[in-house]
Amino acid sequence: MPLSHNAPRAAVLIAPADLALMMVVVLVWGMNFAVIKVGVVGIPPLLLGAMRFMLAAFPALLFFKAPKVPLRWYVLYGMTISVGQFAFLFSAIHVGMPSGLASLVLQSQAFFTMVFAGLWLKERWQANQVLGLLLAGGGLVLIGSAHGVSMPLGGFALTVAAAVMWAGGNIVSRSLGRFGPMDQQAFVVWASLVPPLPFLALSVWLEGPQAMASALLHFQWQSLAALAYLAWAATLFGYGVWTRMLSRYPANRVAPFSLLVPLVGLTTGWLVFGEVLQPVHFAGGALLMAGLLLNLFGARWLGRKTALAVP
Repeated sequence: MPLSHNAPRAAVLIAPADLALMMVVVLVWGMNFAVIKVGVVGIPPLLLGAMRFMLAAFPALLFFKAPKVPLRWYVLYGMTISVGQFAFLFSAIHVGMPSGLASLVLQSQAFFTMVFAGLWLKERWQANQVLGLLLAGGGLVLIGSAHGVSMPLGGFALTVAAAVMWAGGNIVSRSLGRFGPMDQQAFVVWASLVPPLPFLALSVWLEGPQAMASALLHFQWQSLAALAYLAWAATLFGYGVWTRMLSRYPANRVAPFSLLVPLVGLTTGWLVFGEVLQPVHFAGGALLMAGLLLNLFGARWLGRKTALAVP
């Protein structure tokens, strides 16, 4: 059931069809980290970001009409969830952050989103949501504890910065609901026009024209496949659905879905790069699932238990 003016925000339940879409996004985004690791092998990370959003914008914008949203919202979305998040994330993986672990640390965006939503959108927290995120946070800590020194400090800091930028983009996405119904896929396509120039400027400044030219001259099919996945699956489909959900439901209901992404990311890392999953990973994954279920359905369950207890 989408958000309506007559329903309290905290009581809104996500429709089954939307739940299914979000689970597909979780799968796509979980595999995304392994694809990034393949992409940054042949292309410098900031140049990869520029090429990703160029491919996401063209030729897709020829088939979508730009939603009637003030320009500043396109810029805010592009600079937070696109430039900010992926400049930090691509750089983190480039400096040695393991792909599976990056998928884990990045999901701290759910906690930042809750804080930002409370500060700027005045979304109220329910006890089950706080407990659910604490439970899921325990799962994240449990999974992360098994990696130890394999996580570089610089890569960790860059990934946390990416999570903060993603959370800021979530608040922008949530705010789009004020402009009424719109084609979120079209918004994501047209917002993809914002990142290429900042990414190119950062690439020239930090990576240098020589590294950019070398990457383009030695362009391989693996790089093309990675770019296609990042642009069309992770960006157009993934963020199109994500933005639609955030415009329809409270941010503190949508953001926790990302807590499932590490399960896919860690599994993909195991299958593709031979990263071994330990029992602690499965225990942490169980906590993540329990935290998500408590966040999504805890209020309904608690309400039913209270109703049965009252004579």
